[in-house]
Amino acid sequence: MSALHVTKTALPPFEEYVTYLEGIWSRGQVTNHGPLVTELEERLRRELAVEHLSLVANGTLALQLSLRALGLEGEVITTPFSYVATTSSLVWERLQPVFVDVDPATFALDAEQVEDAITERTSAILATHVYGLPCDVERLGEIAERHGLKVVYDAAHAFGVRYRGRPLAAYGDATTLSFHATKLFHTVEGGGVATGDPEVAHRLAYMRNFGHRGQEAYWGLGINAKASELHAAMGLCLLPRVAAMIAARRERVERYRELLAPVGIVTWRVPEHVSWNYGYFPVVFDSETTLLAVREALAAEEVYPRRYFYPALTQLPYVARTQAPAAESLARRVLCLPLWETLALEEVERVAALVLGALERRS
Repeated sequence: MSALHVTKTALPPFEEYVTYLEGIWSRGQVTNHGPLVTELEERLRRELAVEHLSLVANGTLALQLSLRALGLEGEVITTPFSYVATTSSLVWERLQPVFVDVDPATFALDAEQVEDAITERTSAILATHVYGLPCDVERLGEIAERHGLKVVYDAAHAFGVRYRGRPLAAYGDATTLSFHATKLFHTVEGGGVATGDPEVAHRLAYMRNFGHRGQEAYWGLGINAKASELHAAMGLCLLPRVAAMIAARRERVERYRELLAPVGIVTWRVPEHVSWNYGYFPVVFDSETTLLAVREALAAEEVYPRRYFYPALTQLPYVARTQAPAAESLARRVLCLPLWETLALEEVERVAALVLGALERRS
């Protein structure tokens, strides 16, 4: 058997991608807002039910540009349990992360603790839909409106997720997306920013293109964050397949849960009114020692899950050390098992059996 990693990149039929490449070659335009980028942006706007969406070169640039386009300053309340880019983007933009602990049931920023962290220097809340499980968007939105704050959602994991029938990208002042090859929907490398604010959308449009206003003038400061035609072609191939991919992932997640539920390590829940994308299968162990023993047993059989996310972001060397007990405990105990839409159910059963065997040896 070949090695199993935490995920496997979805690829369309080769011939379909080549058809798009032939069009690119015939036009001779590979970047600078070509027709495929424009088409994918429009399709994503419809798919995500947003007024404005700007494709960019990756999800980290999406975060950085959204923070800049919103004109944020001072402190930003954020989560200690996310990928490093959530925090590093704040620091890169000379903003001060203020960590608020997470809800252990959903892994997301605990909205009930946010208000106590607001100061006169707070300009925004940056929260992550961890594993595609939504933040408390209603409560966070209400807090932000009352205090005059912006809300940015890191939705890198949340493509295809809906809350009360509405795509998650439609919430907040800006929502950032990652289209990296490890994601459910991807463009190999890529990302996007969704917003309902036309002024923010305008800033994003020129900021991702050096600030250009035509060839000989500039709207303002910008960088190069453009998406290419080759990347957009991959997205156009995969977008029609997303619903089928989610359905296939659901079958595999349900099998994992069926097999692992008796030992009580699956402690997360999908919130009410949420249509989830089954993007990840995290399991939470009783201790870090147990997690390491399970990981060792899996590695011995060439199964390589991921400690996603570890360590908690409070431990980064370039942020002020603060305490976030729930996030720090979770980061030490959570492990994402292999999951993708074509993963054989027999492999799901094999991985689950390895986990169960490792736990039994420890009991």
